[in-house]
Amino acid sequence: MTQHTIIRLGHQGDGIAEGPVFAPRTLPGEVVSGTLDDTQLNDIRIEVPSGDRVAAPCRHYKGCGGCQLQHASDALVSDFKADVVKAALSAHRLQTEVRSTLTSPAQSRRRATFSVKRTKKGATAGFHGRASGVIVEVPDCLLVDPALLPALEVAKALALVGASRKGEMSVAATLSGEGLDISVQGGKPLDGPLRVQLAQATETHGLCRLAWEGEVIAARAQAWQAFGAARVVPPPGTFLQATLHGEQTLQALVLNICAGAKSVADLFAGCGTFSFPLLAQAEVHAVEGDAEMTAAMAAGWRAAGGLRPLTSEARDLFRRPLLPDELKRFDAVVIDPPRAGAAAQVAQIIESAVKTVAYVSCNPVTFARDTAQLVEAGFVLEWVQPVDQFRWSSHVELVGKLTRV
Repeated sequence: MTQHTIIRLGHQGDGIAEGPVFAPRTLPGEVVSGTLDDTQLNDIRIEVPSGDRVAAPCRHYKGCGGCQLQHASDALVSDFKADVVKAALSAHRLQTEVRSTLTSPAQSRRRATFSVKRTKKGATAGFHGRASGVIVEVPDCLLVDPALLPALEVAKALALVGASRKGEMSVAATLSGEGLDISVQGGKPLDGPLRVQLAQATETHGLCRLAWEGEVIAARAQAWQAFGAARVVPPPGTFLQATLHGEQTLQALVLNICAGAKSVADLFAGCGTFSFPLLAQAEVHAVEGDAEMTAAMAAGWRAAGGLRPLTSEARDLFRRPLLPDELKRFDAVVIDPPRAGAAAQVAQIIESAVKTVAYVSCNPVTFARDTAQLVEAGFVLEWVQPVDQFRWSSHVELVGKLTRV
């Protein structure tokens, strides 16, 4: 056994001591002991606990790998996530106001992806254990909305008819306006009998929609999501903001940044998370790489009626970013790229006359990289707002406001 003092938290939420030595579920200032395996400390015992150590509220925390930081106080987690953002900015010598983290409440996740496999006695569904292939059942999970928990039993039922003996299925469950929206990956190939069984399961469990490997098998109602004044039916398994609280927080920040703009370009627009709220104050041109998502957004706009003009196009912004000549008609640009960031599009914004950028990011590292290019070209990073939709995890999102001097 060796003894160590935890200095800080790493980006994955593990405590780090000199060495470095990585000690899961420990906190800065704690003295811990354990068995050292290379740089990993195992069989950890807390010798001197931190004042920020709390009893994990979820009974599944010890075995489940879905959360990393339930043993830490809310204040510590909030500060940790703001510090992750600050460290990313500091690496590029960026200085600005980093606001206090806005955190979604417990039991607010409206989407989750459960792992499920058949067993000798039936099926098991839940999340993987920490650094493990073992599925841990989580019937009382404190992360997801209680209305999403029935999807665990649905996942088991689907595994019994559609999973191979050795394989593992991935069941993405989302709360739609009409109930559970289920999308399955990794199941058996579709054939006639399986289609019948899946359609029956949709009725038995009262599912809104069931998709198998991207193909809609049955739909009892439209699996709509509300964005602004519109209802949009996203393709199965489509990315949505993890919580309604997080979505509304991000929307409010983007609308604040774009206040006064008459024409806005919404880039990496998804199904219109920001486009439709922005229509309350501006005309919007939405660009998204996925043609199905773009079509869903356009259909939602037509069905709503009476909204300001919304134009949309399916376009790969990594390979074909909007050029300066195309950007010249917009007063503001919203960017919400995937984790890789938006380097190609940022390069074109720099060459354009755009004066306001609302940058929404799920990766502080690529946000800082792209923002550094904008600042070097004459933009000012006025503030950054960390947003925590993934409570008790190491993940953090943010919105940054950039204006051209």
